[in-house]
Amino acid sequence: MIKRLFDIIFSGLGLLFLFPFFVILAIVIILDSKGGVFYKQIRVGKDSVDFSLLKFRSMKIDSDKKGLLTVGGNDPRITKVGCFIRKYKIDELSQLINVFIGDMSLVGPRPEVRKYVDLYSEEQLKVLTVKPGITDNASITYFNENELLGKSDYPEETYINEIMPKKLAFNLSYINDNSFFLDFKIILRTIIKILT
Repeated sequence: MIKRLFDIIFSGLGLLFLFPFFVILAIVIILDSKGGVFYKQIRVGKDSVDFSLLKFRSMKIDSDKKGLLTVGGNDPRITKVGCFIRKYKIDELSQLINVFIGDMSLVGPRPEVRKYVDLYSEEQLKVLTVKPGITDNASITYFNENELLGKSDYPEETYINEIMPKKLAFNLSYINDNSFFLDFKIILRTIIKILT
């Protein structure tokens, strides 16, 4: 209950404070390339319930039909503005809306697409017992995930066999040691990571 109250207050304040920036960003995205402001993708949330995750659009329309993973910094599907907003994780800020309406939390395991959730072991499925979040320790550790995948000859295999299990290990550790202090620490680490 306290965590939900924290999420509502701080996502609401964040949306209010960032609204002028969001308007400018929306205009820039529209002028930069064809398509809408937001990109919606179905992700798996708490209790394995699907929801629409919101991102500021950083790729050309229908790019997800060519693959779910973004590979490297020079992925041809990414727009000019998209390169910038992805580098600084600005595209993720629209998920404050997801937090405010209750689909997500500020801190929690990053939500995955159903294709990869279907590969989880019984132990790994425990990450679905909590709300997904905008940030977590796995996101901070794998901040440059796109670049790591860009160096692989088989990006999807690398993601499934190497990166995903390690991220899920971080998530399971978070669930076992969940606290308000830990959430605050992760938020602070995320801000520092983006700024540095």
